[in-house]
Amino acid sequence: MREWVSLNGRLMPADQAQVSAFDSGLMQGVGLFETMRGYNGCVFRLERHLDRLVNSARQLGWTVVPDADRLRENVEQVVGATEQEDTRVRLTVTTGTLRPTDQERPDLTVIACASAGATYPPECYTKGVTVLVPGYRQGPHEPTAGHKTTSYFGRLASLRAAHARGAFEALWLTHDDHVAEGAISSVFVVAGEQLLTPPLETPVLPGITRAAVIELAHGLGIPVREKALPLNAVLEADEMFLTNSLMELIPVVRVGREPIGNERPGDTTLRLLDAYRRLVQRECTRG
Repeated sequence: MREWVSLNGRLMPADQAQVSAFDSGLMQGVGLFETMRGYNGCVFRLERHLDRLVNSARQLGWTVVPDADRLRENVEQVVGATEQEDTRVRLTVTTGTLRPTDQERPDLTVIACASAGATYPPECYTKGVTVLVPGYRQGPHEPTAGHKTTSYFGRLASLRAAHARGAFEALWLTHDDHVAEGAISSVFVVAGEQLLTPPLETPVLPGITRAAVIELAHGLGIPVREKALPLNAVLEADEMFLTNSLMELIPVVRVGREPIGNERPGDTTLRLLDAYRRLVQRECTRG
């Protein structure tokens, strides 16, 4: 399958896409991105992804704030060119070149790409996964905390460390040893009858799938609380799962060598996964 890229509104084969050697994303890591999932040519909750990126740019003080309509056009352009029903969609926006030539301020660089391979192996859902706690910390005073920026090396380093030890994901802690989130995911646990997840002010990324799960839990009558989660409370939970746009919901059955519950995907997790997939079907079925 040929892979396509939309670069500043121009659709082209991926191997032809080029940006300035002085682009701020390359030189300084000044950029934001969204990873989304396309089902049947429809990006699930695209508008919420775009709103998050635009709000981050505004909160981080970008001189030029991205236009959501322009971003949507770029995403829809590349998704339409990709002949796959299930796609991994990436939207990256940087503040543009550091050496503008014919304008007072640079235009943004907007890159949208879509490719096959959005799904995880079925056994991740039927058997569950193991996560590790490599010791990475995040705190409330980091200016990019809670934003999906292209300054992503720390996250990838922790994820690689987890993979090197045979684990699926790495958990990040706060400085007082509360669980914040995964390197690339949001974290939920089930304790008793309640669904618990760290609050946004932890700080954690305001995940689009995270919000959908909370919405679904309310609809199913499952009590939800956003509260600080000490690591010990997570280890004592009945169930645990991770969320992001590509994962949907993946059960966690071990943290390191410590079992979660009975080391099998839990009933509440599977119930929410089923509800999530039915939500996707409703919102991403072509009429």
